[in-house]
Amino acid sequence: MKLSTKGKYGVRAIFEIARKYGKGPITIKEIADRQRISFSYLEQILNRLGRAGLIESVRGPGGGYLLGRKPTDLTIGDVVRALEGPIALSHCLEPGEYEECYQADDCVARMVWAKVGAKIEEALDSITFESLLRQYHGKDRDTAGTKKKTAAAGKGAC
Repeated sequence: MKLSTKGKYGVRAIFEIARKYGKGPITIKEIADRQRISFSYLEQILNRLGRAGLIESVRGPGGGYLLGRKPTDLTIGDVVRALEGPIALSHCLEPGEYEECYQADDCVARMVWAKVGAKIEEALDSITFESLLRQYHGKDRDTAGTKKKTAAAGKGAC
């Protein structure tokens, strides 16, 4: 499974909204500018996140986007599933595909990929936006200097 830009940008957008949690809505322009995401692409992503109930939109002057849940109750897994669909490392693990495989019940590879996929989901569901905010603000930072090293190495954004 390779995370698409939709999933990556969705996590970054939700992070920006979480940064303003309890302080009012953030505009799509602010999110797009801070995260360097195309306005029109971000609009599509935010619409999907809204339909999934992860964010809420506030219309009118002073409007923008708010989290649909507390940062402690919103995980990376929620965002990835809302934008990318179920986490399936193999075609046979995708919803509706099990019945189509004649070896599904006895396939060792399927068992392995199902177990690995479950661990990935467990990891994604263990990362809340509250924990990301704490790490970002240096309270739980265990990768000090990573941002500077990456920038110095000429790497692009994730």
